[in-house]
Formats: sequence, C-alpha cells, structure tokens
Amino acid sequence: MYSQRVKLSGHIIDSFTLPRTLDEIMDQGGDLEFEEMKVGKHKTDPSSAIIRITTEDEITLNRILDNIQEYGANILDEEEVVLKESQKDKTVPENFYSTTNYDTSIKFDGEWIPIENIEMDCVLTVDTENKKAMCKPLNNIKKGEKIVVGGQGVKVRPLERVRGKNIFEFMNSEASSEKPTQSIIHKVATQMLETKAKGGKVLVVGGPAVIHTGCSEVLASLIREGYVNKLYAGNALATHDIENALLGTSLGVNMDDGSLVVSGHKHHLMAINTINKAGSIKDAVEQGVLTKGIMYECVKNEVPYVLAGSIRDDGPLPDVITDSQIAQQKMREGLEDVDMVIMIATLLHSVATGNLMPARIKSVCVDMSPASVTKLSDRGSAQVISIVTDIGSFLPMLREELARLEE
Repeated sequence: MYSQRVKLSGHIIDSFTLPRTLDEIMDQGGDLEFEEMKVGKHKTDPSSAIIRITTEDEITLNRILDNIQEYGANILDEEEVVLKESQKDKTVPENFYSTTNYDTSIKFDGEWIPIENIEMDCVLTVDTENKKAMCKPLNNIKKGEKIVVGGQGVKVRPLERVRGKNIFEFMNSEASSEKPTQSIIHKVATQMLETKAKGGKVLVVGGPAVIHTGCSEVLASLIREGYVNKLYAGNALATHDIENALLGTSLGVNMDDGSLVVSGHKHHLMAINTINKAGSIKDAVEQGVLTKGIMYECVKNEVPYVLAGSIRDDGPLPDVITDSQIAQQKMREGLEDVDMVIMIATLLHSVATGNLMPARIKSVCVDMSPASVTKLSDRGSAQVISIVTDIGSFLPMLREELARLEE
C-alpha cells in the first residue's frame, strides 16, 4: 500500500474545497482517513483538515495528489521539490508537475519560492543558481532546464469563498440570464473605477459583435476616458471597427438604420485595403486616414493591443499577428501588469486569455450564450464572473453606470 498525508486549510467548507477533495480521492479509488479536523467557530475563521490518503499503487496516489492540489490540498511532509533535467527542447521528464492558475510556491534549498507569472497547463522550471522558479509553456522549454516533477514540495493556494465578501473575491462561474444584470454591472463598474483610481490596468478582450451591435463608440469612449488600458482581439473586431469608421457599415450593414448597403459585402475588404495602403493602423491614424473608432482611440491614447489571427481571417490587417505562438507570447507578456479583464462576445479569445492569466486577476466574461461563458469554467478559469446578456445592452449600461459613479 502507498500513502501520503495532505493538509487543507482556509475556508474549506464555504468554498466546498473539502467535499470536492474527498470526492476526488474516492472517485480515483483511494481510501482516506482524517487525522485532524478543525472547524472555525465564526464565519471569518479558517478551518483545517489533515487527511491520510492510501492507495494500492503509486500511480493512483500520484494521480490523486496531482488532482487535489488544484483544490489547495498540499502534501503535509514539507520535503523539497524533485528536479529533473529536460533531455530535449520542448520536452519534459515523465511525471512532470502540471500547473494550475492559482498562486503557487515551491520549496527549494530550505526556502519557499513563489512562482513567477503563474498560469495553467504549464510546467515549473527552477534556476538553481539564482533560486528563481518560473512557469513556462511546454514549447519554451530548453534542453538542460531543471523541471519540477511530482507534487512534492509544491504548495498551491486556491481562491476561497468567504461569506460577506464581494462578487470578485470568490469563485463564481455559474451563468444564468436570470441573474440581476444591473447589480452585477454596478459591481463591474465599481471595480473598474477603483482600478482606474489606483493606477491599475483593465484589459478588454473583444469580439466583432461589439461592432455589429453598434457599440464601437461606447468601447472607444471607455478607452478615451482611461477605463480600458489594453485590448486583445482578432482580425474581425479591428477590421469591422475600421470599416465602420471609414464607411459607416459593419459586415456591409448600415449602422445607422440597419439596412443592407449595395456591394456592402466587400466593405471589410475595402477597409483592409485602405490600411494596407497606409502601412498599418498607426500609420493610418497619423496620416489622417482613420479618424475615429476603437483602433483610432487605441493609437491616440497609446493603449497597446494584440490582434491574434486565425485561419479564417480575410486579409488580414497588417497589424494582425498570424503566428499563433508569437501571438500567445505577446498576450502572455501583456497580462503581467493587468488588474482586471473583461471578455466580451469572443469565445476563442476569452478561453485563450483565461488559460494565460493567473486566477488572482479579477475577470468578467459577457456573452449571449450560457455555453460560451461556462466554457471558461470548464477550462479551469473558475474565478471568472459570468454574465449572460446582450452585448448591445451591456456596454451602454456599463458606460452609464461608470458616468453615474463618477458623478
């Protein structure tokens, strides 16, 4: 038989951390025994539990330990991490430790070292000379790097639900169109205002529906007024925003009256062609070709943006990064100083951003489809607040709420 002791601590009852851990142990075929259980007497008091896990084989035990670390169950025996060298670029040893997006530390050379830029589905490397631990995607691993294997010496601190805390201070991925949208928008606006006041940064991840629903000027105004400090999108949002700015249409539909424009189907290509002639979006702004819209405000207000391309793009615009690995790295780097993320009507870019960011970043996902917003939770971004509503209503309401709070 193989066994290991783990410890859970914090608000493990309110957060359902304890029952989820027990379910995982039993579902994977392990036996468990409580060696210690302390329950907080008041709502704000933490609780703790020490559990001995026993399995018939080492593989099952390691699998259980890997899975329950996501809930904050850390191996009690504080031995140091086990390191093995990578034998080849883009490869790691067997039984490598796979990261979550929660704050993580490792014990090395007698010290607990925090992991820099934690994100999910990566591996941990250790610079033994400088005592630094880093989180790296598999494709960035070089031969000879020291890789953390197994869960020994790894400590994970997940988000916790504490009674009385606000909407952003605990995990809440449930999505429903019946939720009180106005009250949630109030909390989102409040958080944006607080972030702006302290000099923090808000990132918007947007899809083309922002333009199609007539909200280009709304998002542009949020950028102009300093509420939005970074933008992630694809070719479509930028193209249709520029199409709207130059021709007054989006996908060939007149944005004033909703009518189809003759030959409007080629308007987005005309917009791309115009930017190509100028050289880039920035060049078009500086030359006076592009005078309004989301991309215009990004350039004028020095708001950095990452436009990540896809196989279905028309054009694309010259600013679009067509190498997915380069785009991913640009997005990863841009998240380092972000305090809040708002993802709007773009499933693929939202999931991509969610995969890259640590759980401590306050996050909101807005979409008409409940399946789209819950996809983030399915992929591990449990901290994201989900809002199921029409984008054409959400953004104007958000701007109005911000204006009201400013007053």
